[in-house]
Amino acid sequence: MADQVDDLPSHDVELDTTGLYCPEPIMMMHNRVRDMQAGQVLKVIASDPATTRDIPKFCSFLGHELLVQREVSDGDFLYYVRLG
Repeated sequence: MADQVDDLPSHDVELDTTGLYCPEPIMMMHNRVRDMQAGQVLKVIASDPATTRDIPKFCSFLGHELLVQREVSDGDFLYYVRLG
């Protein structure tokens, strides 16, 4: 996983789920990845702390690679997911 802001991977699609709570961020991710292809990277911004548990499980269950998972300074969470 990337450690520095400069090391963040490029992404193909961005999804901002700020202000939404479980299960909405995961439902939105399901809808978004349907329109993407394997190998593409989805950047997700979230404010729900439950995403720290839900997004890794989402990736594991569906065979996607979680490239980055981090809490950013304003209390939001940032994820980069490469579709499997």
